[in-house]
Amino acid sequence: MNIRDLEYLVALFEHQHFRKAAEACFVSQPTLSGQIRKLENDLGVLLLERTSRKVLFTHAGVGLVNQAKKILMEVRVLEEMASLQGEDICGPFHLGLIPTLGPYLLPYIVPAIKKMFPDLELFLYEAQTHILVQKLGEGKLDCLILASVKETEHLKEIPLFDEPMYLAIPESHPWVDKKVLLLSDLQGETVLMLGDGHCLTDQAMGFCFAAGAKEDARFHGTSLETLRGMVAAETGITLLPKLAVPKEMRRDGVVYAKIINPEPKRLISLAYRPGSSMRPYYEKLASVISNVMDAHFD
Repeated sequence: MNIRDLEYLVALFEHQHFRKAAEACFVSQPTLSGQIRKLENDLGVLLLERTSRKVLFTHAGVGLVNQAKKILMEVRVLEEMASLQGEDICGPFHLGLIPTLGPYLLPYIVPAIKKMFPDLELFLYEAQTHILVQKLGEGKLDCLILASVKETEHLKEIPLFDEPMYLAIPESHPWVDKKVLLLSDLQGETVLMLGDGHCLTDQAMGFCFAAGAKEDARFHGTSLETLRGMVAAETGITLLPKLAVPKEMRRDGVVYAKIINPEPKRLISLAYRPGSSMRPYYEKLASVISNVMDAHFD
């Protein structure tokens, strides 16, 4: 038995599918299946009920999975302690980001991170907040960059920057020539939003509801780019975070306006597990990101 075998077992339990588990572990399906069978032989216990349709874990298998998760977390702690022997972060580093932030933030911060930490092997993961928080708790991610919400209250957070939200409207809209709007101007308007699971939806709708606007229940976007496309198609208006707004404030049939009194915004933070020995390095990383974004927003 080795650590890799435990990783295969946990991946199979989480994905409930041999092919998907193998892909997650970057190995072939026969390799993963063979190692799981070898693990059963080494332990002398049946971990799976093998059927042609689905993966079923035995009672002993579920117990071993739970113990394997604890062991893998302890291994991660050992890796963190080993990395503290140097002055800077080095080796594999797994960073999670939310979809409404990752594509727009990474081009700014990745070059700066690589320059500051040349020995860092950066792995990037994009998922919704609840999935990232779960993977962080399981030790699969080192830290997260996301919007501070209730789901992250139990984590340690280092504030990075405040990101304003801008109003995106089609070129045919009566407000097309207005560069600045009051939040109260949204009263009575219907606003396009992302689907459930995106924390930006709750944050943006909080401001919209306060202004007297309502959500367009006929359509829920899967990404910011989908929302932008719907605005360009003249199906409605929406709020977009500033990093997703082009500098020229007008592009591809969409015009953007600043909102004030109050300005809708979200706090972007770096989150990590409480008690992590990597805190000094996370603070260094946060400082690099904050400096880059302060220069961008100026």
